[in-house]
Amino acid sequence: MFLAVGTTDMRCGIAGLCARAKKVLGEDPAGGALLVFRGRMGDRLKILHWDGQGFCLYYKVLERGHFPLPKAAEGKVALTPAQMAMLWD
Repeated sequence: MFLAVGTTDMRCGIAGLCARAKKVLGEDPAGGALLVFRGRMGDRLKILHWDGQGFCLYYKVLERGHFPLPKAAEGKVALTPAQMAMLWD
């Protein structure tokens, strides 16, 4: 599980997120890892996942608040399953 540090344009669909995964994260989007992207305001997350047959795209928008994320300038941060569960819940 990898989190793209910084912000992502939430208008991106699967193709745009795949391109960002390759360019920014250096990850193969079809590699099976969960790839997490955060919107500019911090209240939106998109998770891209290859399930072996195709891409799944999960999108969550908070009504209040924002997703707490690590402080880093660019690149990616590896997430543990516990961190991912806390982020999504």
